[in-house]
Amino acid sequence: MSDGKKSFSSHARKYKLDYSSSGVLKILLLVLFAEFCAWAYQTTLPPPPTKLGSLTSPRIILRDGRHLSYKESGVKKDEAKSKIIYVHCFDCSKYQNPFEFSASPAVIEELGVYIVALDRPGYGESDPDPKRTVKSLALDIEELADELNLGEKFYVAGYSMGGEVIWSCLKYIPHRLQGAILISPAVNYWWHNLPSILTSEAYSRQLQQDQWSLRVAHYLPWLTYWWNTQSWFPGFSVITQNPAVFSPADVEVVAKLNAMITDPNQVPSLEHLTEYVLVFCVMKVKLMQTQPRLQGEFESIHRDMNIGWGKWEFDPLDLENPFQNSNGSVHLWMGDEDRIVPVSLQRYIAQQLGWIKYHEIVGGGHTFAFADDMGGDILQALLLAN
Repeated sequence: MSDGKKSFSSHARKYKLDYSSSGVLKILLLVLFAEFCAWAYQTTLPPPPTKLGSLTSPRIILRDGRHLSYKESGVKKDEAKSKIIYVHCFDCSKYQNPFEFSASPAVIEELGVYIVALDRPGYGESDPDPKRTVKSLALDIEELADELNLGEKFYVAGYSMGGEVIWSCLKYIPHRLQGAILISPAVNYWWHNLPSILTSEAYSRQLQQDQWSLRVAHYLPWLTYWWNTQSWFPGFSVITQNPAVFSPADVEVVAKLNAMITDPNQVPSLEHLTEYVLVFCVMKVKLMQTQPRLQGEFESIHRDMNIGWGKWEFDPLDLENPFQNSNGSVHLWMGDEDRIVPVSLQRYIAQQLGWIKYHEIVGGGHTFAFADDMGGDILQALLLAN
């Protein structure tokens, strides 16, 4: 009897020990899983914006208290025949203005053009806008025009992602516009009026890393920061500077811009410039390199991706001609060898919107607007037509 009790007691102790061991293991696994989830969550959270130091250009204060930075060029505002607000591209700033690089001073003077280039929210020296939408930047542009006393009507121009912003201006502030220029404007593959067979074909031609990056920006925007900062696989090619996205023409243009930093006297197209202007150009190109992500990557390039390829409140193909009763015009410029923005989609948009004046540059890449004299040609097409 005593042996039976001992046996039962022994089995009970063993069972209790096994039960306690498995319980501890489960708790450890739960703790480890919770720690992993906390770590994973933290990696998706972007850091706060970097505080700005000394400023390189003036800023206005918008109605909501944010600051918007801008840079003026061209003729004096009071003497100008035409006033243009320029919107920069992805991962750029107000210093990436093709009209300053590829429009000669003579053409600017002849046309009487005053240009103000702005830093989009979160870029350069403009405050971030956590509530930014497709519409909000168009309203920022309108407010900038009012603060600078540009008059009842003005022109807008945008390049790449900045060109996509011009669609918002045509939608939300058409009554303020005299005309518009879209240069290699980014395309949202999820605009509902684009034929799926066309977008699928164009999307498939993008690099695999870009296809995934754009899917994340559209479907999982909260993951965009992590996706483009982790080191397990490549993020968006423009951010990682994958050379595969540049056409031969782009390589030539970028090489000239880089040469302006190292030895501007070796650039043939710049031989006519004075030493003073060359020094100014070198300083400007250096600012082009340092300004875009001045406040961090999330509030500039990552939020840009979420807006540009996110869910839009309208489709540009639904827009009507804003200049039916005036002599204004909208010009869309595109290089036929652009490897970043599909030319096939731009052709379709131009065909559907018959009031768009479409210009296609044979052999031109994504950066064709910075090539010799192109800035002047683009301005003349808009202003002489009007």
